Amino acid sequence: MDPKPLLQFLVLMSMAGATHSSSLSKGRYMASVFSDLTPEEMTSVRNFLMDQEQLRLVPIRSHFGKNSLFMMELNLPKKRHVLNFLDNLGPKPLREAKVVIFFGDQAQPNITEYIVGPLPHPYYYKPVTSKSNKPIRYESRPMTFLEYERIYRRLLELTQDFNHILLETSGFSFYNCSSRCLTFTDIAPRGLKSGERRSWLVLQKYLDGFFLHPIGMEILLNHRSVNPSEWSIDKIWYNGQYFDGVKELVQKYEKNQLTRLRLSDDTNDPYSTFEPRGEFKTKTDIPGPKLCAPQGKRYRVLGNYVEYAGWSFAYRVRPSAGLQIFDIRYNSERIAYEVSIQEAIAFYSGVSPAGMQTKYIDSGWGMGTVHYELAKGIDCPEVTTYQDLYNYYDTDKPVRYKNALCIFEQPTGLPLRRHFDSTYDGGYKFYAGVENQVLVVRTTSTVYNYDYIWDFIFYQNGVIEVKVSATGYIHATFFTPDGLHTGSRVHSNVLGNLHTHLVNYKVDLDIA
Repeated sequence: MDPKPLLQFLVLMSMAGATHSSSLSKGRYMASVFSDLTPEEMTSVRNFLMDQEQLRLVPIRSHFGKNSLFMMELNLPKKRHVLNFLDNLGPKPLREAKVVIFFGDQAQPNITEYIVGPLPHPYYYKPVTSKSNKPIRYESRPMTFLEYERIYRRLLELTQDFNHILLETSGFSFYNCSSRCLTFTDIAPRGLKSGERRSWLVLQKYLDGFFLHPIGMEILLNHRSVNPSEWSIDKIWYNGQYFDGVKELVQKYEKNQLTRLRLSDDTNDPYSTFEPRGEFKTKTDIPGPKLCAPQGKRYRVLGNYVEYAGWSFAYRVRPSAGLQIFDIRYNSERIAYEVSIQEAIAFYSGVSPAGMQTKYIDSGWGMGTVHYELAKGIDCPEVTTYQDLYNYYDTDKPVRYKNALCIFEQPTGLPLRRHFDSTYDGGYKFYAGVENQVLVVRTTSTVYNYDYIWDFIFYQNGVIEVKVSATGYIHATFFTPDGLHTGSRVHSNVLGNLHTHLVNYKVDLDIA
């Protein structure tokens, strides 16, 4: 056998591999201008700011109402500077961080954003000012782990005077509750005018899927003060009736001047769990179809840079908003500079305060930080590339979420293009069809009860699709007969409130 053809083939394959490797490495370098902060960069920024004595920063997980670093993310460079780097071989823009600091321990508490840089060894920080130059009120801050912990602790104190009502109504309580404890879901906005910080809390049995276990009581907690001992219950909604605080509720309950409520014990009813129940007409206890890649993956991922068919792009996951795609090119031509999630909003209706007042703006709940690990074979196919994500949000050190982003190729089940060229006499001149596989970049956001699944889908004909799928649990309130005007009864004491979702994307096209 003549070895020359084989040697020539191996040399060509080696050259092709080197070309691909060089292209991938260059792509990664260019895409790094969009890459999220690394754990090392986050730690460097935190240490630098903690050393600034004039800021008087303390750890956010151990001090409430003080000056604390709440969040940090990449400060995305200006587009013109990035394009000069990508297209004109200009200098690479400096890496900077944008941080959010809660200033609670000063004469005029506020929230301030700063730009910190350059990374990885910062030596300056400068405030970000709005066009109105007005400070952001301290009362407008997002909730933190420590504030939730303080709310629960305060509820132990505030509910003791009507603990007997909670027990008689539901069999559950906050105080000395052991395995039959109450929990709550808080809703937003936290007030109806600037400067307020009052949250309606839906009281629920702390069972699996507690979102579907409201007990018929909602309380309005005033938690504006930085001193939790001053927090108070301003109003109570109980079984369709309003009361101006704990005292009025207890008095009318004792005098039997209200419509009392006594719930049945449903602790052994698995209706709110993921436990399978019932039977289907066909077998479901055997494995279903699975995705496979017989000859390996047909895409490449290096860092935050991805190549697939004619596509190349960079990605990041912004803490507030989530998945964002940059420098999207098809056959080396830029199609879009940015296609990114910006916001998800949900407006609710209802007859209880938690139904009628709920207006969730999910970026304010850290929509881009609640992704968690993806389950193989469920959240993403088995044949998938997983990437870890790192956050600095309501924490004192970088937090790693293993396998929180996945990239995979899948068939759509429809041809990308096909034609049956009929002769109209039972025959045909030709048939042509093109298989349709797509590349999917996916993350999830579990914003309390809702689980959003975010997909960016790349077709081989130059089409980009953005898709969001909503799952998880509904935001439910307690069922009263008048609730049927604003929702549907989904269980004995559960009302599924009518609501609408609005999802906003930024699309910055750079075609031709």
